[in-house]
Amino acid sequence: MFSLDEKVVYPGHGVATISRIIEKEFGGKKASFYELVFIGKGATILVPTHCAGDSIIRPLSPESKVDEALKVLSEPAKKILNSEFTASNWNKRNKEYQLKLRTGDLKGLSEVYRDLRYIARYKELSFGEKNLLLQTENLLVEEISLIQCLTQDKTMENLRSKCSCI
Repeated sequence: MFSLDEKVVYPGHGVATISRIIEKEFGGKKASFYELVFIGKGATILVPTHCAGDSIIRPLSPESKVDEALKVLSEPAKKILNSEFTASNWNKRNKEYQLKLRTGDLKGLSEVYRDLRYIARYKELSFGEKNLLLQTENLLVEEISLIQCLTQDKTMENLRSKCSCI
């Protein structure tokens, strides 16, 4: 399904390159794995080749998905009332955000990014919110910069300028 040196997205963790396909033997049975080396992170993981296409890894998004994701940033954020800034509401929002993060879909990541930037305009973000905002921004920047052949700094600048957060 995937080939050597192909760049793929491991949802929630970022972009990686398939560095090699290796075979290992477990209990007398052979299994093949993609070795993924994450770009800029120095981390490596193995993903079984037989289940790699089951939302575990995916190819980089097409340009049309990037356009869709950037459009989301300029749309109004989901309105959150001051009374909804409580810890219990954060837990509920965080569950929704984590689901979007695990899919790795650029549009969903853009929604999380936009909404957290909106919240930051009205209150100081908690430690968890700040970390999630940073993680989401990094995931968006990693993939979009590769697709659009831009530096990560330029991509980050574009993301921040497109986010209306109104």
